[in-house]
Amino acid sequence: MTLPSKGGGSFRRSAPGRDFDFLIVGGGVTGCVMASLLVNRKLAAPGRVAIVADGAQDPAAPAVPDSEWDLRVFALSRASQRLLTICGAWQLLPAQKFHAYERMCVWDALGGIPRGGHPLGGIPRGGIPLGGTSRAVTPPAGISRGETLPGHIARAGEPAGAGVLRFDCAELGEPNLGYIVEGRALQTACRRAAATAGAVSIEAGIVNILVDAAQVRVGLSDDRELQCQLLIAADGADSAARKLLGIDTAGHSYHQEALVAHVRTAIPHGNTAWQRFLPGGPLAFLPLPDGRSSIVWSTARPEARRLRALAPAAFGAALERASGEVLGACELTTPIASFPLRLQYALDYARPRAVLVGDAAHAVHPLAGQGLNLGLLDCAVLAEVLGGDQRGPRDAVAGGPACFGEHKLLRRYERRRKAENLLSATVFDSLERLFSNDSPLLARLRIAGLTAVGRVPFLKRELAARALGLSGDVPAFLRSGPG
Repeated sequence: MTLPSKGGGSFRRSAPGRDFDFLIVGGGVTGCVMASLLVNRKLAAPGRVAIVADGAQDPAAPAVPDSEWDLRVFALSRASQRLLTICGAWQLLPAQKFHAYERMCVWDALGGIPRGGHPLGGIPRGGIPLGGTSRAVTPPAGISRGETLPGHIARAGEPAGAGVLRFDCAELGEPNLGYIVEGRALQTACRRAAATAGAVSIEAGIVNILVDAAQVRVGLSDDRELQCQLLIAADGADSAARKLLGIDTAGHSYHQEALVAHVRTAIPHGNTAWQRFLPGGPLAFLPLPDGRSSIVWSTARPEARRLRALAPAAFGAALERASGEVLGACELTTPIASFPLRLQYALDYARPRAVLVGDAAHAVHPLAGQGLNLGLLDCAVLAEVLGGDQRGPRDAVAGGPACFGEHKLLRRYERRRKAENLLSATVFDSLERLFSNDSPLLARLRIAGLTAVGRVPFLKRELAARALGLSGDVPAFLRSGPG
């Protein structure tokens, strides 16, 4: 159900007193999932959850299966897929718009000496160096040339030796390591799922928020005012709701841009996500179902401007060199888009009758592909807390409809998610600082660290479980279930 901006008539309240139990600001993936989850977890009845967003789209419009893939893609964890299934969104995704990946290969540009010692890190399947040279490369001090971890045979073109970390779903007993999903199709599926659950979509911006002991009053850009029990801000990194609530943020710019595009490569991606850490920033190749790869290339802003200005053939050649020729020649098949990178986190997640979720609470570097997964876990934990989880102290406020807006209850959500998100943000930020430089000393430390992780099965499994969203503070209903 969509309520358009105010025209000839006035807004009718759905019930005496409050207009809604929950009002979600932001109609993106996180906001729509939150709305669906509140109904599916029986925390609200259909029609008692509203999504307020500027320019809301028709929730009934399905994704077009055969359309070109949107440049924005997401790497979704097992926990995120289970959550989307619970919300009814996963079932609405066209099969052409998501792709399971089974392996991951991460390596340092100053390590990962290719089998045969070719300079850029890869050998095409014919055995002839794409760079047209057979000049050998001397690995950093303390690293043996061609050293390969036990139990793994490197394919042609695949980086081998020290400083290479691999994950394989078969070794972990999992069907896959996650899914690459097209952003536009995911947004459409989540919007349709929210509408099916009975969420009310309201096309408007917000201009003020007034909180009292009994309710929240939200003023809209079309002069309407809505009343609710709990306000959930899910309106992104530049959240208007967060600013109106007076919640400050901290963080810093990375002075980098992420270049995104889809490319066709001479060597098939092998259902593998590839990531090479370069001195200027990480470069990732994410496998798509049609054989292409979606790239995310994080680099300094001046270099990003230079790369965007290149002709398609020249950009493909630069990409091939930067990737260490791991997938051979690269052909650009789409325009290049870019977005600035920054670390940002809200100092508070909860105020009386208001909480932040998703990018409104935290924005992290994309090097681990975990931004949306963290936001979806915010939604899951908030639903668990509102429903009365048993993890708090004995004197903690019990969940339930009468308590949804109580600050003590919302602080329980804040404690759980702020700790997890700050830990993730700190790890990602530290990795970016450690890898995005050309210091020989740090290179030796990085390569030694990657090699050591690959040799400790327990640590490797724990890292994989974290990436799958199955380790850490994960709600019980996501630890096992559909998907």
